[in-house]
Amino acid sequence: MIRGILVFNNHGKPRLSKFYQHYSEEMQQQIIRETFFLVSKRSDNVCNFLEGGTLIGGSDSKLIYRHYATLYFVFCVDSSESELGILDLIQVFVETLDKCFENVCELDLIFHVDKVHYILDEIVMGGMVLETNMTEILGAIDSQSKLEKQEAGLMVQARRATTTR
Repeated sequence: MIRGILVFNNHGKPRLSKFYQHYSEEMQQQIIRETFFLVSKRSDNVCNFLEGGTLIGGSDSKLIYRHYATLYFVFCVDSSESELGILDLIQVFVETLDKCFENVCELDLIFHVDKVHYILDEIVMGGMVLETNMTEILGAIDSQSKLEKQEAGLMVQARRATTTR
């Protein structure tokens, strides 16, 4: 099971955090700090898996991460998850973000946090992997965007109707 998904920059600033187990706000901050410390001190030419920190599950947990440009994408998982499967899942998540934002960067994660969470929810829900097919994920995102545009049009029409009275 996936216990949490963290994205932070090279300076440890969290850009996305999603936990699938309940942790207090203070504990979440400690997990983010500990995870950044464990991941950031590693060289780029070493394995992308390591034992989880003491806070998120100890010896039963693993941190699986990828470092892209200025961002670390870290999945905190239990021992039942496949390391290579999660690495592929990180790749799918990043490629989907890249297609949605046309060359995704750190600012996209900051200014479009709702869309990023929606994309993540299409891939992982409740700590379980829902979808890995990028075409399906992008189709759902496209449908959601069309629905949002329709709703925005209805809102404009409703405003016009109430202001012309």
